[in-house]
Amino acid sequence: MADDERIARLAKQIVGDIRQDQPLLRTEVELVALRRQGAMELHTICADFVASVNRNLSPPVLELSPPEYTAEMFRGSGVNLIQLNAQGRIIQIAFEATPVSTEKFRIPYILEGEVRAFNQEMLDRTQIRNQALFFCLEDGRNTWRYIEWLHGRTGTFGRDQLVSLLERLV
Repeated sequence: MADDERIARLAKQIVGDIRQDQPLLRTEVELVALRRQGAMELHTICADFVASVNRNLSPPVLELSPPEYTAEMFRGSGVNLIQLNAQGRIIQIAFEATPVSTEKFRIPYILEGEVRAFNQEMLDRTQIRNQALFFCLEDGRNTWRYIEWLHGRTGTFGRDQLVSLLERLV
């Protein structure tokens, strides 16, 4: 009976390992498409946030650069940059392609970057807030996730995270 339980546990572990290894088995063509999709999703998150904030401002002052983003704009080698600017209060997102990895985050990821938030006062004190950012390959859904190293927080990157970052700057 104890052997049967051990075998059942072993089988579950094997299934879990196989699921975890699935992202590693993708072709390079699939990975390029997923990276482009991830970059476009990140820009969409930022564009939706900018639009929602600007709807409540007169005149709109939150700027997004680049204002539009297409799959062709993604740089497979080198750094990609998205920036939100509210009159010198800046959220800057830099990211680049990586091989499928779990080196810096427990969920396999194919894009890695950093979110920086700062204003002039913070620059004067050389105090820039930053968070690691990963485009993770998850079961059935790929997601941008962040890690706030200072406090050990992690979560899904989205509108709430952008609100929190910008609130700290104003």
